[in-house]
Amino acid sequence: MSPHPEGSSVPAGTLYRGREGMWSWVAHRVTGVLIFFFLFVHVLDTALVRVSPEDYDKVVATYKTPIVALLEYGLVAAILFHALNGLRVIAVDFWSKGPRYQKQMLWSVLGVWIILMAGALYPVLGHAARVLFGS
Repeated sequence: MSPHPEGSSVPAGTLYRGREGMWSWVAHRVTGVLIFFFLFVHVLDTALVRVSPEDYDKVVATYKTPIVALLEYGLVAAILFHALNGLRVIAVDFWSKGPRYQKQMLWSVLGVWIILMAGALYPVLGHAARVLFGS
């Protein structure tokens, strides 16, 4: 009998290739780091207003570019996934049936995330599209 689930065998010395649980774990950590990085930059640019209001205005002006709008959409994606997956993690940890349904909950999180990201498309990227392609 194979010691691995579903009869699969993983050669010795290879990287664990987990399923949905591992990838959601990785995505949760990556989105957490990205959100932390954004907050760090946000605190720095906000502090700039006390040091040099002119430079602060220049920095804020760069935030109105289409590239930054795309980065903002990425930030929305990271925050939404991190929040929704965090609720899933809480359910897995504190609901007695959570571990049994963790895979279904992950697919539900992804479905809700896609719907919310579609809804955020115009509000976040609408201005950038008008700048690039006109009204």
